[in-house]
Amino acid sequence: MMDVEQIFKALGDANRLRIVNLLLHGELCVCDIQYVLENSQPNVSRHLAYLKNSEMVLDRRDGYRVFYRIANPRESNRKLLFDFLRQIFKNEDQLEQDTKRLKEAIASGSCTISEWKPYSAIEKGRRHRTGV
Repeated sequence: MMDVEQIFKALGDANRLRIVNLLLHGELCVCDIQYVLENSQPNVSRHLAYLKNSEMVLDRRDGYRVFYRIANPRESNRKLLFDFLRQIFKNEDQLEQDTKRLKEAIASGSCTISEWKPYSAIEKGRRHRTGV
């Protein structure tokens, strides 16, 4: 069962909300997140560690790169939460700009994925990327 207090504490920071917004589109490398947030790698990694410790995200290592994705996005309570976040994120200018910047990064040869798949982390019938 997801700890509601822990989840809302994890979402209680603008940078972590921005990261969750990006991860709703699928698995991403730390460098992709760092690029979009225009933040230092240690700062981004600290926020990702917080989200991981809150069981909001999962990570995997592939060589020197670390990839993050939403944890169990289709489990019923989490699906409700992520669907809700998806809806409210649409009305936030900063989050819209982040999504646009991620899309542009992917189009120009981002290190993670080669095609734009909006909300692939939470949509039925779509899977997060597992290989590089």
